[in-house]
Amino acid sequence: MTIRFAVADDAAALAELAARTFHDTFAADNRPEDMAAHAAESYSPALQGREIADPEITTLLAYEDDALVGFAQLRRRPAPACVADRTGIELWRFYIAKAFHGRGVAHALMQRTHEQARARGVATMWLGVWERNERAKAFYRKCGFADIGSHVYMVGTDAQTDRNMIRTIVEETS
Repeated sequence: MTIRFAVADDAAALAELAARTFHDTFAADNRPEDMAAHAAESYSPALQGREIADPEITTLLAYEDDALVGFAQLRRRPAPACVADRTGIELWRFYIAKAFHGRGVAHALMQRTHEQARARGVATMWLGVWERNERAKAFYRKCGFADIGSHVYMVGTDAQTDRNMIRTIVEETS
């Protein structure tokens, strides 16, 4: 497996993987029109290109042989109120193609996100995960994240609840 930073030429492949993995994960529990609206708002090649170019977003791509099988995005943005460390970084997106679940891709990609957070000198990393996504919540707990609150996440017109989770990246010194 190879994990590397995304470049501009990756935008179309990233958009396709992002839309597919989101659909595979959430389509059974959401209305088709909400899924389509979310994909259109979040995963176009043009939007992915802008995100790859944004210096506040780090996009990591995981490849198995020549196939793009996962990605993670870290971004700087204001944290929700339940995150006490206002200087932390958000693990914004973290998706693995369904065929690669349980094959070590997620663990390796998570290690790289931690390395990138450390390189940015942040003390904490936080994320939002759908309250009904038990598999993802279990994985994040295994990676050292703890539940600290919730926020609303829109999928199309459907307001859903995401759990906020946080983990320490760099131990603060006194």
